[in-house]
Amino acid sequence: MRNDLELDAIIEDYLLGKLNAQEVDAFEKLRLNDATVDHKVVSHKFFLASMDEFAEQLRLKEQLNHIHSEIDVESLAATLRPHPSRVVQLWRKHKSAIAVAASFVVLSLVSIYSIQHSTQQAERYRQLSNRVNNAIKTQNSLIRNIKHNNATSDKPNNQNSFGGTGFAISTNGYILTNLHIINGADSLYVQNSKGESFKVKSVYTDPQNDIAILKISDKHFNNLSSIPYTIKRNTSNIGEMVYTLGYPKDDAVLGEGYVSSKNGFVGDTTQYQVAISVNPGNSGGPVLDNNGNLVGIISGKPDQTEGAAFAIKSKYILEAMRAIPQDSLGVNKLTANKKSLLSGLKRTKQIEKIQDYVFMIKAY
Repeated sequence: MRNDLELDAIIEDYLLGKLNAQEVDAFEKLRLNDATVDHKVVSHKFFLASMDEFAEQLRLKEQLNHIHSEIDVESLAATLRPHPSRVVQLWRKHKSAIAVAASFVVLSLVSIYSIQHSTQQAERYRQLSNRVNNAIKTQNSLIRNIKHNNATSDKPNNQNSFGGTGFAISTNGYILTNLHIINGADSLYVQNSKGESFKVKSVYTDPQNDIAILKISDKHFNNLSSIPYTIKRNTSNIGEMVYTLGYPKDDAVLGEGYVSSKNGFVGDTTQYQVAISVNPGNSGGPVLDNNGNLVGIISGKPDQTEGAAFAIKSKYILEAMRAIPQDSLGVNKLTANKKSLLSGLKRTKQIEKIQDYVFMIKAY
């Protein structure tokens, strides 16, 4: 299996144009089919661009320092003391050198600012990546602690025991959520808007896109009515109004905003960035547009960044649903509705219709 060092070397050769045509074609196919590789390419491209910019700034500064060193500053200072006519003569004689010196001052300030800005930007991306990873690790640790503290309970009864949010993709109990919410859990439950808890089991996981599909396996569960939302098949545009319903606490919380970028963290093409204020419990919640089309699933937020989150695109929800062997589903196929029952309704009415289809996820 290809290790990370080999992959980084191939990515660098690819970005520097060192691969032949056949290798480029093979790598671009890999990048198209592997979101992790595509993410690494975007990150490495940004890193190389930052280093090139930094090197160019240093080269320019060295050239200007060399020009400045050839100017006799002490002689100029001594000559400036006599009569103003001497100043005019001095200007005529040394105006080129003085202009270079002035340019050096201005360009040095611009150079210093550009280098500092580029370095600070790269550092911010690095810190942001670490914070997102730490948030995921912290949440997984919290879930494991909840599991340990409640190992003797049949059903969750602690108000802080939830792991996140999930939503129905079928009427017979298939629930979609984030993989990081349930990863490592021995027992899983979902709780509906009425406070009823049901035992569930994991039937499909997609580590690459942080997606998990659960199935309610509880005799007390009654099938739901028709799913009111449909799953959007095309890409949403920047500025499109969206909202989410999730469980950062015991009762459902509405979050509203808009699509702020077509790409997620460090250019991740599998996600949107959405301008919605969310908390850890919102992970796994649905993101819908004003017409009730499911455009994505909340997957996380940058630490200490207010009003911004990432959402896995609906395309990958459809792929996860198709990945489950249809013969294991019996007559209840996992297919998206062709028409949304929420279109044309006010937001309050839309929430009323979807709240029974959004669940709190509890992992032990």
